[in-house]
Amino acid sequence: MDMRKLVGSNVRKARLKAGLTQEQLAEASGYSQQYLSGLEKGLRNPTVITVFELASALGVSHLELLRPARARGPR
Repeated sequence: MDMRKLVGSNVRKARLKAGLTQEQLAEASGYSQQYLSGLEKGLRNPTVITVFELASALGVSHLELLRPARARGPR
């Protein structure tokens, strides 16, 4: 499992669910739109701190950005 692609995909899904553009998330999180674009494409290797800060900006748990799609569902 490629964690870069997993995190990138989860960030994109959470961003779209929140109704945010990359530019809006960039402003809320402090990361550049270019960084977020690369992250969502699975080209960036985010640190634990980056995952936590993006999750905070998106209003989700940091675990949501790390969880594979098949592991989601009712809790």
